[in-house]
Amino acid sequence: MAVKNYILVCGGTACESAKGHEIYEQLIAESQKQGVADDVQIVKTGCFGFCEQGPIVKVLPDDNFYVQVAPEDAQEIIAENIIKGRVVQRLKYKEEGKTDSDSQEIGFYQKQYRIVLRNCGMIDPDNVEEYIAREGYVALEKVLFQMTPDDVIAELKTARLRGRGGAGFPTWLKWKTTKEVASDVKYIICNADEGDPGAYMDRSTLEGDPHSILEAMTIAGYTVGSNHGVIYIRAEYPLAIKRLETAMAQSRDMGLLGKDILGSGFDFDIEIRLGAGAFVCGEETALNATVEGKRGMPTPKPPFPAVEGLWKKPTIINNVETWANIPVIITKGGEWFNSIGTADSSGTKVFALTGKINNSGLVEVPMGTTLREIVFDIGGGIKDGKKFKAVQTGGPSGGVITSDYLDTPIDFGSLVSIGSMMGSGGMIVMDEDDCIVDVAKFYMEFCVDESCGKCSPCRIGTKKLHGILDKITKGNGTLDDLKAMTKIGEAMKKAALCGLGQTAPNPILSTMKYFGEEYLEHINEGKCRAGKCKDLVHYVIDPAKCTGCTLCAKKCPAQCITGEKKQPHLINQDLCVKCGECFKKCKFGAISVN
Repeated sequence: MAVKNYILVCGGTACESAKGHEIYEQLIAESQKQGVADDVQIVKTGCFGFCEQGPIVKVLPDDNFYVQVAPEDAQEIIAENIIKGRVVQRLKYKEEGKTDSDSQEIGFYQKQYRIVLRNCGMIDPDNVEEYIAREGYVALEKVLFQMTPDDVIAELKTARLRGRGGAGFPTWLKWKTTKEVASDVKYIICNADEGDPGAYMDRSTLEGDPHSILEAMTIAGYTVGSNHGVIYIRAEYPLAIKRLETAMAQSRDMGLLGKDILGSGFDFDIEIRLGAGAFVCGEETALNATVEGKRGMPTPKPPFPAVEGLWKKPTIINNVETWANIPVIITKGGEWFNSIGTADSSGTKVFALTGKINNSGLVEVPMGTTLREIVFDIGGGIKDGKKFKAVQTGGPSGGVITSDYLDTPIDFGSLVSIGSMMGSGGMIVMDEDDCIVDVAKFYMEFCVDESCGKCSPCRIGTKKLHGILDKITKGNGTLDDLKAMTKIGEAMKKAALCGLGQTAPNPILSTMKYFGEEYLEHINEGKCRAGKCKDLVHYVIDPAKCTGCTLCAKKCPAQCITGEKKQPHLINQDLCVKCGECFKKCKFGAISVN
């Protein structure tokens, strides 16, 4: 039965945690209550990407884009938009300088090009028929009945698809290597062990479009001669796991997974293995070890997993984003994919845009898009009119990029040339209130916690670097400490066993390169310009501005502020715990940070 309207409700983790499911249920209940249940189809989708404005509800065909929706808004959406055909203006997203516009004209989406996220926010991820309606499993059928394994590899070579997990290794070459290794058993692994701080690209893709991953892995199995796939996913992703399990069951029921797929005679099935939340297990050899029931610790390469991986058998390991590109490349062709992006990097890249940014969310842009376009056009600029300071790409393995490089095109080579890296796609924006030394300390603390401890360059090096940074943030650093960090960092890059240890010094080395003056301020002046390093912060009351309102004294948890009512107050620096409550509460600008 044809319906007049469709209501799409964001069902990503962020919106679900903000009562997205309640909104969905209330919309269904209200459509029944108001007698229009037969006229409207209500669908819970994957993530829309515009996380800053969630929960999101989209009404079609009117293309009304409603933001920050609450369950109690369901009654009005049905009554006004569905029954009366009127826009609920208070809920519709409004962009400064624009009157009324549809979702495709919203600045956040304007410069995006969705390939990986093509179905997220468009289909019900729990309904395989909706995936099929959008050319789902067409690529698998084409591969099984119209292409040889060599044809598939040739198409990927033409596409120039590079791994999206961070290393950027050519996908076709990895597949070709595994295909050519003689073995009775081969494995296909989806690496969904997403561990970078602030990153949620893979989680959202799995939540919104699980079938694309299953289809891609099955294509890889046919191409290299494998019958068994493994999705290695963080146990902290329960919604993604649930939707994967549903998708796998549906695919088996329809003959798209399991025995004799589509009557082709080819068998391929997939199992899910849960990761324990260790960052190092995103490294290929450590991942294999945990699947085998061993401690997650890297092993020296070669041999590479493509030759000798899981259970010492040839193994293809690609991350979620890489897999999601495969079906589209097969259906639209390698030349089409190659036409997008740059000479160094074809296709698109998904980023989790977070930090001091107005429009945080999931962003997919063509390779070659500049940082300026992402931060200011898509991201809407810096919160509260603050000054842009830097953006961290590549997570704990990457580096900071300053305003001098905002016009750098985003691709694998360009980011490396300025001291950062693509990584899996985390992009954290910083403003003038962020202390760059504190940022480096945060990433190094992360690396200390996540180091498996197997090799001494990483085990000892990360701990040593963190200790020096802690010393500097407490005002006890020396100029020799800067030399020591450089020396240790360079040694780790050369000697550490895996990518975690080899890249762990990058945040320190890049921040020292671009923000050396801040390190010197901490050391020579005992000053943190951002006021983040508490041991270097001193709150001072200006007696000329202080009215003696006593509010600061009342809010001080350490009771270190003294003074008579209507008389200037004084902060006892020996008792001050640097909490900043006095600074926040002062209505007269009498308290400053020195």
